[in-house]
Amino acid sequence: MTHLSLKPLADLTDDELAAAYAPRKEPWLRVNFVSTVDGAAQGPDGLSKSINNAADKRVFDALRVQADCLIVGAGTLRAEGYQVPSKPLVVVSRSGQVPEGLRDAPDGRITMATVASASHLEETRASLGAENTLVLGEHEIDLHALKKELADKGWVDQLSEGGPHLFGSLVAAGVVDELCYTIVPRLIGGGHLRILAGVDIDVALEPVSLLEQDGTILGRWLLS
Repeated sequence: MTHLSLKPLADLTDDELAAAYAPRKEPWLRVNFVSTVDGAAQGPDGLSKSINNAADKRVFDALRVQADCLIVGAGTLRAEGYQVPSKPLVVVSRSGQVPEGLRDAPDGRITMATVASASHLEETRASLGAENTLVLGEHEIDLHALKKELADKGWVDQLSEGGPHLFGSLVAAGVVDELCYTIVPRLIGGGHLRILAGVDIDVALEPVSLLEQDGTILGRWLLS
């Protein structure tokens, strides 16, 4: 049994925080989520940003600084109103449609991961370019192939920000190395999504660090 002590997040410099979240190998795929104590991955408005706080934002920003690319499901991009981030963004979508708010991104900033049967495949190829349109299967996206394709681009520190269904698929495929999970000190209730959805799985986790600030717990967990 691993025994961890709770360390104050505020005691860490930015360099120490980066070191605390350093990948352990290449490629390294981590998933970052936040939830309330009762497991809600969304606030009352149905968005994760309404349960974020300063502690979670600091780790969120640190992970983004380290990442070579972001991997996000198209549904989450639309729901959360993502703008074009500073890091390359990989959109995961079986329809192959680029979310509206990202269609005017600078050339090369958006990569689409989709399937051969995608209804929007040709328009996305025309918009993003064939080199930025990854066709990874006929009807289901091959997530092992996705991880390798991104590593082949030099994107070895891979950060997924969800959503829950993509996280479930990534875990079921066995390609997730790490879960970065923040628990904010709130209770929401209701029928909100949890951080993982869409699959029935039972995967062991190894806790490797726990940080705390103002009642918020920030954990780093390795997947077996």
